[in-house]
Amino acid sequence: MNKSNVDISTQKHMNFKEIAAYSLGLFGFQAIVGLLNSYQAEFDASILGADIAVVGILILIAKIVSAVFDPIVGNLIDRSKSKRGKFKSMIMYSIIPLLVFTAVVFADVPFKNNKAITYVWIFVTYLIWSLAMTLGDVPSQGIASVLTPNPTERTNVVSISNTFKQIGFSACVVIVPIVCLIVPNGSQVIGFEGETDTPMIGSEYFWTAVLTAVLGCVLFALIPMLNKERVPYVSGEKTTTKDMLNALKNNKPLMLVIISYFLGFGRQMAMGIQVQAANVLLGSQNLVAVLGVVTAIGSMVSMAICPVLIKKLGEKKVYLIMSFYGFVVSVLSFIVGFLWFRNPENMVLTVLFYLFLFLIGLQFGAVTLMPMIMTADCVDYYEYETGKRMEGAAYSVLTLTIKVCLALGTALGLVFVQFSGYSETVAQITAGTAAGFDVGTKDIIFFAYTVMPGILALLSTIPMFKYDIVGEKKAKIASELAARREAKD
Repeated sequence: MNKSNVDISTQKHMNFKEIAAYSLGLFGFQAIVGLLNSYQAEFDASILGADIAVVGILILIAKIVSAVFDPIVGNLIDRSKSKRGKFKSMIMYSIIPLLVFTAVVFADVPFKNNKAITYVWIFVTYLIWSLAMTLGDVPSQGIASVLTPNPTERTNVVSISNTFKQIGFSACVVIVPIVCLIVPNGSQVIGFEGETDTPMIGSEYFWTAVLTAVLGCVLFALIPMLNKERVPYVSGEKTTTKDMLNALKNNKPLMLVIISYFLGFGRQMAMGIQVQAANVLLGSQNLVAVLGVVTAIGSMVSMAICPVLIKKLGEKKVYLIMSFYGFVVSVLSFIVGFLWFRNPENMVLTVLFYLFLFLIGLQFGAVTLMPMIMTADCVDYYEYETGKRMEGAAYSVLTLTIKVCLALGTALGLVFVQFSGYSETVAQITAGTAAGFDVGTKDIIFFAYTVMPGILALLSTIPMFKYDIVGEKKAKIASELAARREAKD
C-alpha cells in the first residue's frame, strides 16, 4: 500500500507532446463552440432578419431536444470495443459533421424573407450542429479521466488544457475582426466617438465559420492521434439507460456537481451577449476583441493559479472562494460601469471599468476547471464503491449540463438584450435617426453582463457545501484504486 501511495502521487505518465495535443485539441473544439455561442444570434438577427429573442429560445429548445443524445453518446462510449480506444474513436466520428455544419449554420439563405421557413432552418441546422458537437464534446471531456491514473498529474493536465479551452472559446473575438478586414467591403472598426460602422455582411460570417471550422477540426483531431488512454476499463460492457441513471443516482458527489452547475447556469451568459455588449458599451461589435480579451486574460490567470490553490486548499474550498468572489466583483463592476456610462470622459472610471472586467475573469476557473476535476474524482469514487468505471455516463451528464446551461444563459442574456431596446436602436442608428445607445440600454445589458452571472455564481455554492471528495478521502480513493489495479496486473 505504501508503494502504491508513492507511485500514484509521483509517477508521470504524459509527455509534453500529449499534453500539447490535448490542450490544442480542446482549443480548436472550443473555438468552434465559442463562435456559435457569440455570433450565431447576431448573424440570425442581422443577416437572416430573425428576432434576436426568438433565436435565443430556438437555441435553448434545440439544446434541450439534443440533450437526449448525450446519454446515448455516453452509452456508446462505455460499450465501445474500438482498438483505438473508446474515447478517441468517438472523437474521430464527430469531426466531419462538425466541420460541415459549422459553416452551414452561417449560410446566407435565399428564403430569409419568409420568417417561418427561416426559423425552421435556424432550428434544424443548429440542432444537427448540436448533435455533432455532442459527438465530440462528451469523449473529449471524458478522456481526461483516463489519460493518467495520477490525480495530481490529471489536475495539472486539466488545468493546462482548460486554459487553452478558455482561450479557444474566446478566439472568435479576434478571428471575426480579422476576416472583416480581409473580405472585400468588410465592416470597419470604429472608435468611441459614436460613429456607426458598416454592418457585417453574410460572407464575413460564413468565411469566419469556414476558417474556424477547418482550423478547429484539424486541432481537434490531434487528441485521438497523439493521446493514450491509460486507465484500464472494461471495453464493450453493455450499459442500459436504466443502469446509467442508477449509477448517477447513486453517485451523490456527481449529483452535487451537476446541481451546482445548473444553479449557476448564467455564470458564462456574458459570452452569449458579448457581441451585443461590445456594440452597446464600446460602439462597435468589432471591438468585441477588446471586451473579450480583457476578461479572457483574467480567466487565463485564474486557470494558472488554480492548481496551486487546489494543492493548498482543495477543489471544494477553491470553488466556494471563487464563487463568492465572483458575486462581489461582478456587483462592483456594474457600479463602476454605471458611473462610467454617465461620465465616459473620466479616465479613472475608464481604467476601473477595464480593470474590473479583468477581475471578473479571475473567477472563471471555478466554472470551467473545477467541474472537470470533480467529475473525474467522482468517476474514481464510483469505481471505488462499485468496481465499475462509467466515464461515458458521467461525462455525458456533465457535457449535457454544460451545454444546456450555456444555452439557458445565452437565452436569458438575449432576453435582456431584447428588453433593453437593442434591436430598435440598431435599426435607428442604421437609418440615421439615432447617434448611439442611451445609458438605459447600457445599464440593462451591462447588468446582464455582470450582476446576473454574479448572483447565479452565488447560488451555485449551495450544493458544494456537501461535496466531500476532498483531502484524505480523495487520497484514500486514489491509493486504493492504484492498489487494486496493481493486484490485477
